[in-house]
Amino acid sequence: MDEAAAIARLQACGIVPVVVIEDAHLAAPLARALLAGGIDVIEVTLRRPAALAALETIAREVSGILPVAGTVVTPAQVVDVKEAGAQAVVSPGFSEAVDDATRAAGLPWLPGVATASDCMRAVSAGRLTCKFFPAEQAGGTATLKALSGPFPQMRFCPTGGVSLTNLGDYLALKQVLCVGGSWLVPADAIANRDWARVTQLAREAREKVAALRG
Repeated sequence: MDEAAAIARLQACGIVPVVVIEDAHLAAPLARALLAGGIDVIEVTLRRPAALAALETIAREVSGILPVAGTVVTPAQVVDVKEAGAQAVVSPGFSEAVDDATRAAGLPWLPGVATASDCMRAVSAGRLTCKFFPAEQAGGTATLKALSGPFPQMRFCPTGGVSLTNLGDYLALKQVLCVGGSWLVPADAIANRDWARVTQLAREAREKVAALRG
């Protein structure tokens, strides 16, 4: 998938569920639960040993969902997630080495930015769509509005502290492409295999996005 197509998918969905998964066997039913609620993107973070196997399972077994690798911080991880079937990459910050690796792998990449200096590095590398992280801790919508003054060409996916409560505040900003959040995939719901709850949370979020976008 090329960058334009990946960004279009993210924008159309409006929400990227950020998943920390402990058991790769739960990856496919989790992805299907999100799909049932109208969410067709999933970000599996590389925070647990099961992450790569989870990505591979989703890519192989769940059609219709875009598998994204999150918390990618080294070039070696880029190679790993490519082999696992990820179709896009998200990082918490910006790294020239990861930038080079994602280009070599042909994977769309959303680097993380939080400051004007971060944005300058991203723009210099031609990365105009970025993760804004950690969103709430970095100043939330006020910071995004401020950054959009000197960087009007940039678009963002705020992640970190985003919830159903403040979702509308972020999506109301024209520079916000989508948001990322873990509230859609609570750890206890995954551990308890409460897929109905995940589907309901996904449905509520998609309905709110639809209402906000008219």
